[in-house]
Amino acid sequence: MDAIFLQILNGLDKGGAYALIALGLTLVFGTLGVVNFAHGAIFMMGAFCAVTVEKILTLSVRVKDESVTFFDAYKETPYLEVWFGDTGAAIIDWSVPLSIILAIPVMLLIGIVMERSLIRYFYKRPHADQILVTFGLAIVLQELVKAFFGANPIPQGAPDIVAGSAAIGAVFGLGEAVVYPWWRLIYLAFSLVTIGLVFSFLHFTTYGMVVRAGMADRETVELLGINIERRFTIVFGMAAVVAGLAGVMYTPVLPPDYHLGMDFLVLSFVVVVVGGMGSLPGAVLAGFLLGILQSFSSMTEVKDIFPGIDQVIIYLVAVVILLTRPRGLMGRRGVMES
Repeated sequence: MDAIFLQILNGLDKGGAYALIALGLTLVFGTLGVVNFAHGAIFMMGAFCAVTVEKILTLSVRVKDESVTFFDAYKETPYLEVWFGDTGAAIIDWSVPLSIILAIPVMLLIGIVMERSLIRYFYKRPHADQILVTFGLAIVLQELVKAFFGANPIPQGAPDIVAGSAAIGAVFGLGEAVVYPWWRLIYLAFSLVTIGLVFSFLHFTTYGMVVRAGMADRETVELLGINIERRFTIVFGMAAVVAGLAGVMYTPVLPPDYHLGMDFLVLSFVVVVVGGMGSLPGAVLAGFLLGILQSFSSMTEVKDIFPGIDQVIIYLVAVVILLTRPRGLMGRRGVMES
């Protein structure tokens, strides 16, 4: 029972990342009809926003080491600690959450610039053209990151106060021995809150309702005198922010490298297709569902019976669903059924 409970948590945690990326992908496809293969690179760039903030906060100066009394010795000490002492050290410790402050405007700007300078020229082009140009853009972005930050993963630590594990077993009556990393629980909560905010924006604000109306019938909304194209540009930027924040908060779980976006991109597209192209609830449902399936398939007992099943389970599920229901679990009728 303990193992099953932990695998469900693992699946929800991983599914949260899939759902956030797939949510952005679905927003872009639903509003603009664009298959954006650069979305994984946006996730990766969000992660490197956290890396950048951490590097800025830890800029150091050589300070005399007072603990050495026999000769003069020096150590590298971050400026923040020199200037603000323990407060500076606390700011450095919380660099990952603080990165959100930088990531939101940066990712919004990246999304808007990407849409205005490139994507808008491919709205009416075939999906194959969209895939080629956005995939090429993803390669350019990851090579730029590789040039600036190197090819090796760069570990990012969670704040010390949440760096350990939570005794969640006691909460659910499973015993003190059942523990789970605090930061993974925080990431799951962050995913749920972000998803809730996106849905609330789309369903309970005038701006969001106009966007949903434009997704359903763009021509009618434009006939009402609403500049739906401008709103869709903002939505593209929002999708970039969602993916970027998912990348920021995932850095303590998986050290980011330049290939991080590609690793998540294919899985996220499978999530979108399984959930239903253009269906936001479908993307979220499929993200968590496939995350849980992948988690259970990685158990030793399962891999002993089906070696390598954890590497292909998501694709097997996608094949079965697309054969039986081509539009996905919650896709609109007619989408991908012709």
